[in-house]
Amino acid sequence: MTIGMIESIYASAASAGLLKEVVWIIDQAARPMLAQVGFRAPDENLLDGLAMGRDYTITYPASSLAGLKARARLSVDGQAYEVREVRAVGDGLECRATLMRLS
Repeated sequence: MTIGMIESIYASAASAGLLKEVVWIIDQAARPMLAQVGFRAPDENLLDGLAMGRDYTITYPASSLAGLKARARLSVDGQAYEVREVRAVGDGLECRATLMRLS
């Protein structure tokens, strides 16, 4: 997949209302970085069904949040999260980040 193709796919998904807006404030001196991302917060059974957990993840074109790494703070639709891990997906043009929700 080429760089332009992955951005086109995400642009189409955003036009259809399937994505969420992320705001990443890299530092106080820089302007916030905005991106449209796929967002998941699936329920997961923990402790043999005694508890439910959530594994928050975002997927995005690597070019839209270049430099995102663990411990970065961002917001998804106004809710604050901290990045736990960032991994390249497939050929590296797309990334997946796992998040921890902040209170």
